[in-house]
This record gives sequence, structure tokens and C-alpha cells, in this order.
Amino acid sequence: MTETKRTHRSHVSYIDKSREFYAAHGYEQPYHWAAHDDAPFTALPKPLFECKVGVVTTSYFLPDDFVYRVPSDLPRLPYVASRHDTARLDNQYLSWAKDETHTRDRESYLPLARLDEYVTQGRIGAVSDRFYGLPTQFSHRQTQRRDTPRVLEWMKEDEVDVALLVPL
Repeated sequence: MTETKRTHRSHVSYIDKSREFYAAHGYEQPYHWAAHDDAPFTALPKPLFECKVGVVTTSYFLPDDFVYRVPSDLPRLPYVASRHDTARLDNQYLSWAKDETHTRDRESYLPLARLDEYVTQGRIGAVSDRFYGLPTQFSHRQTQRRDTPRVLEWMKEDEVDVALLVPL
């Protein structure tokens, strides 16, 4: 086996990209990420193969509210969104690393088909009947105080055991 020396990262460093963005736009202080040191990780109450998984994406869904929940029975792969699709995810106006990725592959930010495979394989118990959207707003206060509790309430209603957070 040959050892490969890397001179650059092989992944997108969103922390570095955010710092560079803020610096390039003249902000005196770099972006400050939220920290929740008092929120402990919790062990699952049952094995993952018995858990219902709920997906939270930062993608935007039209024409619903900014924070949303939508039935998870969207068409699976292959899927190409059209301008006339009434149940579409619209990401073109959101801020995301457009040079490093694209949104033509919906599974990259909403992996419902892959989760269906995991249910079939017995790796997870079920996928929630709805998925949840929490589009990025760059506001800790708004996300933490208003939007996150709303998504948590919906996940409790849907008896979700595990949240899969998928940022765009």
C-alpha cells in the first residue's frame, strides 16, 4: 500500500469558508458558532434498528412556511425537480457552497431513498412519515428560540427517536 501525502484538505471546511466569507465582506469579527456545552449527548433508549429516524434538512421547501414539515413520501430516485413540481425543494437562492457542490442530487441533502434502504436492510427501524426543514438563517436567537423548539415538537408528535441533521 502506498502512502499518499496530502497538502490540502480533501473535504469542504465550512468553518474556514465562513471565516473567509465574513472577512471578505469587511466584518471585523469572524462568524461566531453557537456552542451548547451544557447539552449532553444521550444514549439511545433502544437499538438503532428499532428506532424511527427523522430527517432535518436546511433546504428550503416551497410554498410552505420557512420552518416546515412535509410528508416523506416524495418521489425517490431518480428524481429531477421541475419548475412545475408543487412539492419541490428550492435551494438556488440560499447561501451554500455552490462551487463545491450542487443540488441536482436531492439525496445529498435529503437522503430519504438511502434511509428506505436502511429500513429494508434492518439497520434502522423506520423513517418518519414527515421530514423537517430548518433553513439556515444565520440567527442563533431565531433558530434556537423559535425554530428548533417547533421542529422538536413536531418530531415528538411523530414519535421520532433519532434526528438526522443534514445541512446543505
